[in-house]
Order: sequence, then structure tokens, then C-alpha cells
Amino acid sequence: MKFSVIGCSPAWPNPGSAHSGYLLEHEAGRLLVDCGPGVLPRLRQREGWPNVDAIAITHFHLDHWGDLVPWVWGAMYRWAGAVAVDNRPDLWVHQGGRAVMEEFGQQFGFKDMFDRVFTVREYAPDEPFVAAGFEVVPLRLPHYTLETYGFRLSADGVTIAYSGDSGPSERLAELARDSDLFVCEATLKRGVDDGPLRGHLSVDEALASAAQSGTRRVLLTHRPSELDTPPDVEQAFDGLEIEL
Repeated sequence: MKFSVIGCSPAWPNPGSAHSGYLLEHEAGRLLVDCGPGVLPRLRQREGWPNVDAIAITHFHLDHWGDLVPWVWGAMYRWAGAVAVDNRPDLWVHQGGRAVMEEFGQQFGFKDMFDRVFTVREYAPDEPFVAAGFEVVPLRLPHYTLETYGFRLSADGVTIAYSGDSGPSERLAELARDSDLFVCEATLKRGVDDGPLRGHLSVDEALASAAQSGTRRVLLTHRPSELDTPPDVEQAFDGLEIEL
């Protein structure tokens, strides 16, 4: 399995960096997890137009899904024609997400704009689904008041856990239990509390969850360039590729 960091910025972009987007590849397919601003042009640097079998979105904060909008315009208008049904990537969103995307469509273009380009599907909390040949288990995590999920992604005997955005939670250790790689957000400066309804982690909190999980490797992500990271801790950067 190949894991590539397409973008890993926090809610504001680090210099020269894209927002959240991670590409997982194996023999059975290619899965893009999250698709924030800047991810689409980075994917286009790799190939003329992204060739993915499925996209899975953790939550509807702009930095995790925003490039789906220009993806629609490019897919629809580059050849001035509709996208054939059998060429549409599956787009996985949480239960109720289809209605959310229809609301976005009404604001940005057409109510059915995402259905014209993607096959929109919904996942349910804690229920496994299959995307691009990966088994994905979505676990609900705390992120302010927004419905948000972390993903446990497995194929070919390898498991990657991805926190998405999350405040402190015992479920993070459950998400990453005995995983081969835990990609965990670490947005906050040590000692900073982002409010009574937490939405993000510090480095210490991320590493504590990783230690509790028994993961074999932790990769911190969603980390502002303004903040230091301990030198012995691996941190994501745009273009990082990991073979598992």
C-alpha cells in the first residue's frame, strides 16, 4: 500500500502548502481521503486529471472538502460534456451529507452539481464501508459542534488510521488500535485550550493517544508552520510518500 500526503495544512494554509488531502493506493484502487483547497492542483501535477476510484470526506469544514467545487467545474466543462456514470468516483460523506451537499450546490451552482460528477454515498457511524477496495470504519470524534469522523482504513493486511480533525477523546486510541500508521492532527501549541467544546489536539495530546493505541508509527499532520514539533517526532509535509 502507498500513502501520499497531497496536502496537510491546518485551517489556514502553511506557506506553499495545500489543505488536507491524502491519497491511498493499492492494487484494487485509489482512494482520496479529504479534498481541501489546493489538493486538486497538486493532484493535477501528478496527472492531467485525478484518476481516483473514491473520495471519502471526514467532515464539512472547508479545509477538508473545498476542492470538490472546482473538481465539479473541471470535470463538467473541460470537455463541455456530462461525466459518464461509469466514470464518476464514489464520494463518501456522513449520513445526512447528501442533503448538505445539495444545499452547497444551490449556493454554488446547481442543486445536483455534485451528483453530476460523483456517485454520492453516505456512511454510518461505526459501520464499515468499502471504498476503492479499502475497508473503512468511520468513528465519530469531537470537533467543536460539527459532525466529524476519523477513518480506520484497511487493505492487504495493512491498517492506516486518520484522525481527521479531533479534540481529545478516548476514541482516538480505539481508532488507531494496533494500526501500521496513525496520521493524527496536532494543530495546537502545547498548553493551549481551544475552548470548552474542544476541536483540536496539541502535540502532547496527539502523542498520548498514539501511545495508548499501540500504533506502530505516528505521523503528525494539520500542524501550523508557526509551531515547532519535537525533533524526534515525524511530521507530514506535502509530497511525503510512505510505502506500507
